[in-house]
Amino acid sequence: MRRLIPTGDAARPVAFAEVPQPVPEPGEALIKVEAFAPNRGETFLLENPRPGLLPGKDVAGLVVQAAADGSGPGIGTRVVGHPPLGGWAEYAAVPTHSLAVLPDSVGTVRAAALPLAGITALRLLRTAGSLAGRRVLLTGASGGVGHYVTELAVAAGAELTAVTATPARGERLAELGAEVVHEVAAARGPFDVVLESTGGPDLPVALSKTRPGGTLVWFGQASRTPATLDFFQLLGGPERVTIRHFHYAGAPYGDDLATLVRLVERGRLHPEIGRTAGWAETAATLVDLRERRIRGKAVLLTGGAR
Repeated sequence: MRRLIPTGDAARPVAFAEVPQPVPEPGEALIKVEAFAPNRGETFLLENPRPGLLPGKDVAGLVVQAAADGSGPGIGTRVVGHPPLGGWAEYAAVPTHSLAVLPDSVGTVRAAALPLAGITALRLLRTAGSLAGRRVLLTGASGGVGHYVTELAVAAGAELTAVTATPARGERLAELGAEVVHEVAAARGPFDVVLESTGGPDLPVALSKTRPGGTLVWFGQASRTPATLDFFQLLGGPERVTIRHFHYAGAPYGDDLATLVRLVERGRLHPEIGRTAGWAETAATLVDLRERRIRGKAVLLTGGAR
């Protein structure tokens, strides 16, 4: 089968290779991958790939070999999955606890855009707690996670302000009900909850926008710049603010995937897909994703997706 493997070349970070099909473990199903969605964090791993790195955590396709232990869906079932690795290939072995069945009304392209960003959004909002009537600030909002968080938080009753680099990147967020600004300093606080994903100089500014007794959840560092907090500046800022570190990872993922699929099926969640292309264009798409030239998610098709 064909698989995309790292090259170590920043201008063309992956290339095709002919490799054997994966052999599933007893609790894994073999999936014929019809579509996959790279994530910006994966583009960073490709800059200096570790030996044996097999990228790919967001896939959708068909079960062609059911799990030997009897768990999970049967042959011919359409599924979305979140494997730990290896999804940028014609076939992927996916743990059955990290699969969800797709109804006919949810296409493969939309499904592939769900896993990492959607699971992150769900778990991030659970961490933030009830948002009804609360003021929320979301930084780095124009990627896949940001669009999901915005739609779900606004639907839950939050008054959400989203920070994006440009007006174009904020258009869809405004349609979803967010107030959009283009610098953290321009956000009109104070906020009950701050969801901070950029790090660097933005984090202390976002912290200063938090109300006394509020919460800042730090879930990323998209700027790739460490944040510095000054003790004496904090003394003059909001008191008793809680800073929480967040990372989405932790299998199983199947229940969260099923929730996301159900929300899409019912018209309550709409994946923002900024690019759909054949997987021959993966290398160029990865560069554009890394350089923030794609709004929302990018989905690559291996063939047969709908």
